[in-house]
Amino acid sequence: MKLMRALTVVCLAACSLVVNAQQTDYSKYFKSLPFAMNEVKAPQIPAREVKLTDFGAKGDGQTLCTEAFQKAISTLKSQGGGHLIVPQGVWLTGPITLESNIDLHLNHGAIILFSGDIKLYPFVETIYEGGRRTRCQSPITGMNLQNVSITGSGVIDGNGVCWRPLKKEKVTEGQWKKITSQGGMFVRATMWQPSEEHANHRPVMVHLESCKNVLLQGVIFQNSPAWNIHPLMCENLIVDGIFAKNPSYAQNGDAIDVESCKNVLIVNSTFDAGDDCICIKSGKDAEGRRRGIPSSNVVVAGCTVFSGHGGFVVGSEMSGGVKNVLVRDCQFIGTDVGLRFKSCRGRGGVVEKIFIQDIAMFDILGDAITFDLYYGGKSVIETLEDGTRVNNIEPKPVDETTPEFRDINISRITCHGARRAMFFNGLPEKPISNITLTDVNIVADQDADFFNCKNVVRKDVTISIAKKK
Repeated sequence: MKLMRALTVVCLAACSLVVNAQQTDYSKYFKSLPFAMNEVKAPQIPAREVKLTDFGAKGDGQTLCTEAFQKAISTLKSQGGGHLIVPQGVWLTGPITLESNIDLHLNHGAIILFSGDIKLYPFVETIYEGGRRTRCQSPITGMNLQNVSITGSGVIDGNGVCWRPLKKEKVTEGQWKKITSQGGMFVRATMWQPSEEHANHRPVMVHLESCKNVLLQGVIFQNSPAWNIHPLMCENLIVDGIFAKNPSYAQNGDAIDVESCKNVLIVNSTFDAGDDCICIKSGKDAEGRRRGIPSSNVVVAGCTVFSGHGGFVVGSEMSGGVKNVLVRDCQFIGTDVGLRFKSCRGRGGVVEKIFIQDIAMFDILGDAITFDLYYGGKSVIETLEDGTRVNNIEPKPVDETTPEFRDINISRITCHGARRAMFFNGLPEKPISNITLTDVNIVADQDADFFNCKNVVRKDVTISIAKKK
């Protein structure tokens, strides 16, 4: 009887941990915002639980568990939802399709490892880099769902090395030999890919489209085939305490790309990626303008970014617009660029009402702050290295294809160590406008450059040129 009571207490405690994961109070993040935004609350998931092992799964890293995941999710769906508990172990699987009212919960020590076998991932029509594409199904997909979450303290690994091309200049000689020795093909002497099919149809790892009430909490998302996490046209999204990471050499290895989403909270999370880290998008060119759904009402707070092409980024696919964004209390360490805004002619769209405050940066490899309206696909580091600089060219007529960046407030910024302090590079026909820089202190190798800007207000801005060692 005592043993039964003890087991009951343990089970209740475990259940409580799962349920409480979605009962965090986020109200403090919505107080005194500089724009109107309703409080976003975590989805309510029924307390019902099933274990992955109940459906024949083995966590040995060798047994394919795709069918077990499908059966477990289907069972929960038929019962009205609940928590799918993934125990400690390495769970090899093909793609997982989420359903409404379901929480995928990874216990500590649970590793979901996605197979690199391309035959397991059927071709689907999807949206990637702002446009319609045919690509392999994402390892984790959720479409038109309500109340869905991925929580816990385990790891989701996309097995990206089986998908991504690799540039020799981005890795050490040892890494190059190790990765290229696994087979695959050389596109040229300095470019390798696992196969033409893998490289051309790489999916994002987590694709959530048109979902409402979404929570990503506590889990490590790593080693994705392309972008790591891609919420698209979602509403009421909370990202809390996750670690999104990719190798620094990961091609298109963005950490999280929030595209055309409304009411978003990204807090207390860590990012370390091969491309942009916390990135806000809204579609590309004519297709993005036709969709016409901006990313709006976004709060980012208490986050840390290590490697990445940008710490906080808007663009370059921003044709549907971006507005009402607050970024505060973040730290960027060893990032290529701290705050990165990018677009180009042809995009259209308006980026406005962006508020950035209380940011600390250290060891920034490029610019502390970048606005570049001539983005052509290169990172800021690549542009600095090859000496590319496009500015002061002839103006063109303003029309729906002309992007606009305006009404952006940046305050209480400290950066110790950057290659260049700031780079503002606007279009002559539509300059970057109404930018306020307040209490900004930057130590950099080079001063700031401003081209085609108007109404840039600088209050207590100090740029110190670093002494050469």
